[in-house]
Amino acid sequence: MADVFTETAFGGNQLAVFPDARGLSDRAMQALAREFNFAETNFVLPPRNPRHTRRVRIFTPRTQLPFAGHPTVGTAAVLSSRGLIETPGSTAVFEEGVGPVTVQIRRGGAAVFTRLVLEKEVESPMTLPARNTAAATLSLPEEAVLEAWFASVGVPFCFIHLANKEAVDRAALDRTAWAASFAQAWAPSLFFFAGELAPGSRLYARMFAPAYGIEEDPATGAASAALAGYLSDRSPIRDGTLIWQINQGVAMGRPSLIEASAERSHGWTIKVKVGGSSVLVGEGSMTVPAGY
Repeated sequence: MADVFTETAFGGNQLAVFPDARGLSDRAMQALAREFNFAETNFVLPPRNPRHTRRVRIFTPRTQLPFAGHPTVGTAAVLSSRGLIETPGSTAVFEEGVGPVTVQIRRGGAAVFTRLVLEKEVESPMTLPARNTAAATLSLPEEAVLEAWFASVGVPFCFIHLANKEAVDRAALDRTAWAASFAQAWAPSLFFFAGELAPGSRLYARMFAPAYGIEEDPATGAASAALAGYLSDRSPIRDGTLIWQINQGVAMGRPSLIEASAERSHGWTIKVKVGGSSVLVGEGSMTVPAGY
C-alpha cells in the first residue's frame, strides 16, 4: 500500500496495489477493491505488448476505470521501490484503458517522485453546466461559483471554479440536486477549486465522485491532468511549460500536493503531465475465497 501525492505517511491518497494479479477474475478484483474501500485499487498484469512495462487495471469500490492519475503514478512508485520493474531511462509505460501511459520515475529518500505523461487532447463539450445548478449541488450560493465546465483526458469531470478557499471548504454535496443535474450528465464527478487560473498559480481543490462510490477524493490526478490541459488550451502563451500546484485533501485531513503541467508548442497543447511524491506504508497478503 502507498500514500500518493505526499511525502508523509498517512497523508495524500491511499492506494492498494496487487503487483501480480494473474489468476484473479474481474469479480475478485472488484470485490478486493470494495474490501479496501480506497478511492482506487490497482491490479498489475504482464503487458500485452512486450515493449511496455506492465498492464494496469484500476478499480474504484464500485467500478473499473480506464485511467486514473494517482493509481498510475502510485503504482509506478510501488513497483519501482520494491524492485519489481526495470525502468530504463527511469521511465515506465503502463497499458491502461485509455492506451499506453508513460510514467517518469525519480527515486531518492523515502519518497518516490513519479510523473505521468499524456499526449492526448482534452475533450470538452460545448455544453456548460449552469452556475446555479453547480452551486445548488455544492450547497453554495450562486455567487460563489465563478464558472463551470466539463473536461476529460480519460475520465470526465465537471470543473467548478469557486470564488475563494472558504467556499471550497464550505461545500457539501446535495445528493438530490446531484441526482437531478449531474448523475446522468457528461461528467458526474465534481472537481471544485479556488485560485487564479494563470500558470504558476496554486489552486485549492476538493472532489466528489458519488457515481464511483467515492464520497470525497484526497487527490485526483486525472482531474488535475484535464484541468491543466483545459487551462493550457485557453492560454495565450504559445510555447513553453505551464505549471499549476494543486493542494487537495486538506479538509479531509489527508493533505496532498499535485504538480499539474502542460507543454505548449506553436500555440498547441502537446502534452499534459501530473506528478507528485509517494510513500510506501505497508505490505501483506490476502486470501481470495473460492468462487471468486
